[in-house]
Amino acid sequence: MAIALGVDTGGTYTDAVLIRDEREVLASAKALTTRHDLAEGIGNAVAAVLAEADVAPGEISLASLSTTLATNALVEGQGGRVALILIGFAERDLEKHGVLEALAGDPVLILEGGHNYAGDQAMPLDEATLAGWLKEHGREVSGYAVAAQFATRNPAHEQRAAQMVREITGRPVSASHHLSSKLNGPKRALTAVLNARLIGMIDRLISRAEARLGELGITAPLMVVRGDGALISSEFARRRPIETILSGPAASIVGARWMTGAQDALVSDIGGTTTDIAVLRDGRPAIDPEGARVGPYRTMVEAVAMRTFGLGGDSEVHFIGEGLRGGVTLGPRRVLPVSLVAMDAPEVVHRALDAQLRQSAPGEYDARFVRAVPGIEAGGLEPREAALLERIGEGVRPVGEVIRTRMEQKPLRRLVERGLVQVAGVTPSDASHVLGAVDAWDRAAAEKALLLFGRRRTGSGNRLAPEAGDMARIIVDQLTEQTVLALLESAFAEEAEVFGQPPEALARHVLMRRGLEGHRGILRIEAGLNQPVIGLGASAASYYPAVGARLGCQMELPRHAGVANAIGAVVGRVTIRQSGEISAPAEGRFRVHLEEGPEDFGSLEQALNRLEMHLSTLARAEAEAAGAEGIHLDVTRDLKSAEAEGREVFIQGMVTVEASGRPRIAEG
Repeated sequence: MAIALGVDTGGTYTDAVLIRDEREVLASAKALTTRHDLAEGIGNAVAAVLAEADVAPGEISLASLSTTLATNALVEGQGGRVALILIGFAERDLEKHGVLEALAGDPVLILEGGHNYAGDQAMPLDEATLAGWLKEHGREVSGYAVAAQFATRNPAHEQRAAQMVREITGRPVSASHHLSSKLNGPKRALTAVLNARLIGMIDRLISRAEARLGELGITAPLMVVRGDGALISSEFARRRPIETILSGPAASIVGARWMTGAQDALVSDIGGTTTDIAVLRDGRPAIDPEGARVGPYRTMVEAVAMRTFGLGGDSEVHFIGEGLRGGVTLGPRRVLPVSLVAMDAPEVVHRALDAQLRQSAPGEYDARFVRAVPGIEAGGLEPREAALLERIGEGVRPVGEVIRTRMEQKPLRRLVERGLVQVAGVTPSDASHVLGAVDAWDRAAAEKALLLFGRRRTGSGNRLAPEAGDMARIIVDQLTEQTVLALLESAFAEEAEVFGQPPEALARHVLMRRGLEGHRGILRIEAGLNQPVIGLGASAASYYPAVGARLGCQMELPRHAGVANAIGAVVGRVTIRQSGEISAPAEGRFRVHLEEGPEDFGSLEQALNRLEMHLSTLARAEAEAAGAEGIHLDVTRDLKSAEAEGREVFIQGMVTVEASGRPRIAEG
């Protein structure tokens, strides 16, 4: 009998499950995610699930970890300070694909160098400038991103720059050609920047998780879920932690398929920070051909085709004062629910809420609190940021006691983005406590917070909501509305060729809205989803029945929906994909683009055989390093040609080798 342990570290909860022989869930458990030390929450969840199932730590033959933290960090704009080394590009290239926006003021160094389309050197790499800059500024950032022109055709300059960064600074490097074999330098640069931001965070998570499992007596090998739903060993993930982006959402799709056996469906997973939506076709989640989309960014990371929305149980609630009735909107940022922070500091929270309720007029910072995250390095702060962080000190503080002028709002926002400070405010989780759908935290604090929020005045001069229950229903109705829009947008994106219009606009079109309402006049308009939705997440049972009713579709809520990510973490396979390219620099010459440089052949078949052999060796070795056994190879070719002067002319070829197998388990 093989017992596997799956763990998912989410934005709010850490989940753990035990699965026997990949067929039966023995037990599941939850613990609050502890952001200051993720291992604490992991240990609590694992200890709870072992006790629930009465299983000894030594019986665990495989442990696997998935995480939503990388996705959440990108959506919330968090992560380490990084530097981008751009080789062979112009400054204007920074404006493409959101590279400048992703840098958010972090340093960039543009160097001469790079290669041309055929993989030949365009200009020598300016090593002198790079060495000087690294010696002067190299240790001011937590990691580096390196992107060189046509690095997928010849990565020599990226390799050399990465080597110099490691030798001079000792910092981790994210090289763009490791992330994608496709052309589009600025997009690869964006991906490298985002990945570099997350390296330290994911590495710390894996290290602490391994240590905590060891303390509990679990000696089984630890696997980590990659962004495409496949498993890799922790050692492999530590060397290339960038591959864990979208790990948690990918695991949820694998878990949904395992729990329901569904072939064709939309899978919607609501967490504390995000709602992640993917499509199952023929029982398999598709890999996004354009690269993973996270928040506002379209990356080139190979991952499950998924749309991520900044909408979750802990989304920040924003007041809309315009119009006679007013209203609210949710997200994209996550805040701590007031009902949760009141569990940690009940006296501070209730005293502040009571004082605010005694005021005759609503205040700007009503029901908002702040606390510093202990144990996080706070280097490179501006003077205003450092002073504000010192004023926050330890423990929970009302925001109104910390912010003295409006000019301090921006420094506070930067501290939050850096992950140094957490803000608490009204969330859908608080609304659920008020409505009695959830009873985990401090309901009285949630009621006071919603009373304060409802005192805001709309355009008519009336209060937004007279009672806490009324305010709660407004918030939950808005979550339903935004979830419906997210599902419609995802569905329209899948059928973009049919409609030819932006999915965001189609989801919000007046005809779509009237169709959902079943308009009956001279016209009869009907609309809805034509496939079932699998609702995942701890709060899915609370929110999603109304979503299914609004969309007129079957809403499946599996028994273990709340721990789908943790289930997906242990029922997947180890899969490694390696891709390579063949170009034709001249007639009758076929160039294979390899990691060690280009190689030319006189026939296409020779070139294809060389590339397939190279990729197969690489994929098998990486699959073994990633923890696979019983490896199977699958090779696909994508050849492009054009007709010229009555004959077929080869243009380009892409070969992909997929190596997959079961994860190695501990000997019983």
